[in-house]
Amino acid sequence: MKKSSTKTRIRYSETDQMGVVYHGNYAQFFELGRTEWLRSLGVTYKDMETNGIILPVISLSCNFIKSALYDDVLTIHTFLKKEPLVKIEFDYEIKNQNDELICTGNTVLAFINAANMKPTRCPKYLLESLGF
Repeated sequence: MKKSSTKTRIRYSETDQMGVVYHGNYAQFFELGRTEWLRSLGVTYKDMETNGIILPVISLSCNFIKSALYDDVLTIHTFLKKEPLVKIEFDYEIKNQNDELICTGNTVLAFINAANMKPTRCPKYLLESLGF
């Protein structure tokens, strides 16, 4: 399935008093990975929202393996897990600049019609971008 990779440098504000990335920031790293994954297909969240589709996260998991530290450069690898239908599922691997695995994760998002707030199918233009 489609994979995307993006880099980010850890800022001081993302760390705790010990210089370790605060665990709550990993959800934002996953979001960065998803956003860039979509962008690599020529689609943005803004485009989807303009077309009446919103994508709330309905499930998130993260497995911490090694600490990420202030000023580390992380690479977020984002993988589409399977063909999107009413939900879209991603797996993640985050590695540091030494190619050491920092964490793995998973998110599931639902396609929601913004007008009626009901689940809807994955937009056809996204499926076509993915080759489905």
